Amino acid sequence: MTGNEALSADLYQLTMLQGYHQQRMDDIAVFELFIRKLPACRGFLVAAGLEQAVDYLRNLRFTPADLDWLSGTGFFKAEFLQWLRHFRFTGDVHAMPEGTVFFPDEPILRVTAPISEAQFVESRLINIVHFQTLIASKAARSVLTAPGKTLVEFGFRRAHGGEAGIFAARAAYLAGFSGTATLGAGRRFGIPVFGTMAHSFVQAHPSESEAFEHFARANPDNTVLLIDTYDTEGGAQKAVELASRLKSSNIPIKGVRLDSGDLADHAHKVRRILDAGGLTGATIFASGNIDEYTLARLQSAEAPIDGYGIGTRLDTSEDAPYLDCAYKLQAYAGIPRRKRSEGKATWPGVKQVYRRFDADGLLAGDTITLAEIPCAGRPLLKEVMRSGARVEPLPSLVQIREYAKDQLSRLPAGLRTLSDAAAYPVQVAAELRALTERMDKETLPR
Repeated sequence: MTGNEALSADLYQLTMLQGYHQQRMDDIAVFELFIRKLPACRGFLVAAGLEQAVDYLRNLRFTPADLDWLSGTGFFKAEFLQWLRHFRFTGDVHAMPEGTVFFPDEPILRVTAPISEAQFVESRLINIVHFQTLIASKAARSVLTAPGKTLVEFGFRRAHGGEAGIFAARAAYLAGFSGTATLGAGRRFGIPVFGTMAHSFVQAHPSESEAFEHFARANPDNTVLLIDTYDTEGGAQKAVELASRLKSSNIPIKGVRLDSGDLADHAHKVRRILDAGGLTGATIFASGNIDEYTLARLQSAEAPIDGYGIGTRLDTSEDAPYLDCAYKLQAYAGIPRRKRSEGKATWPGVKQVYRRFDADGLLAGDTITLAEIPCAGRPLLKEVMRSGARVEPLPSLVQIREYAKDQLSRLPAGLRTLSDAAAYPVQVAAELRALTERMDKETLPR
């Protein structure tokens, strides 16, 4: 989505706002966005979506059409709707830079603003940051599993909606993928685009050989042939035969694609056919329900595959389709606040996260502490908005990608595994624990 998104919210955001407005409650509130726990078999997460979150906050406003519709619901008073005509986000935002590796309970985004503003933006902020963080974290596992391979995001058609498909491409590229098959993401974010052909193109022709030649002559600089429509090894042989016919036209066979069957076995056989036919420089690209677990098996089998199209299982994060994401009030009117709901208790107060590194530059441990009490390590949350405006331009997607690469390179071996990841040490500072204990003693239910 682009442009105005004021109604990308839950009803209860506005019913609460009406309550705050009626009671003239508009002191400064601090909300923090965090993940409560890691999905099974995951050792870390990668923060993503900050750029779109900031854009949402900067452009937030209600249009006359929005207000007319809200009036028609019957939930809201005319005076409150009149007040909404001038509603803008005027607060501050601190956040971990996109591409930062993080862990449960660590605030990755903090909003400081009048409570009406800080409360209202909850749903859309979670929606943006949760999804891109989910996909970036999934994509990073493939990047770590298949270093040096070309990885292309292939999942737009099975993403849960058009925006999800576009944002998935961005998140995957941020995490280290080589590019996307989605043109809209290429145009919007400058992500390199990749593509070959579909089986239907081959089926529409009288013969596979004719389909290959027609495609090559139509796309002389991007001749990657899908060879498994009928018989994979037979298709590879036809690619070799076509290469000799195309020499006089200076059209090279750039590569072939496999999309079915035992990919490792086919890749070994196809590589031998291509090499024997003089196509030693032609790449092998594979697709078809691939994820990080598939990559690990293919890497173990030493499959001679140069690149992968990874779609459905990435764009839906098939093995972990959601994160336990929360956006909670931590302070209001200068007073720390703590939620004590069973299984959902929060650490109170305005917080910062400090990170320590070992002698080799690898992550060694984090500390969650009160923002006004510094501790050893590097602070992770940075100021990105002040009084409703950006403090400075956000980094480009290419810069974010390089930062994410550095972050992943600093993961200790125990966090890189696809299962049974080691527990990363995240400490809660003594001062924060003391505040929590004091509040639990002093703040009794009323």
